[in-house]
Amino acid sequence: MASLNGIIEPNYFLISAIVFAILSSIQYKKVGKTIETIYLSILFIFFLISYFILIFSD
Repeated sequence: MASLNGIIEPNYFLISAIVFAILSSIQYKKVGKTIETIYLSILFIFFLISYFILIFSD
C-alpha cells in the first residue's frame, strides 16, 4: 500500500517502464512503426531514466 508521506518509490517507475516496453513491442508487432509506437517507446525511456535518477540520487 502506498503511503502519503511524499516519498516516491522507484519500483513504480520500473514497473511502468517494463509495461511501456511490453506495450510498445506489442504495438510494433501488430501495426508497425506508428506515432503511437514511438510515443510508447519514449514513455518507456522516460520512465526508465526516471527510475535510475531516483535510485542514484541519494
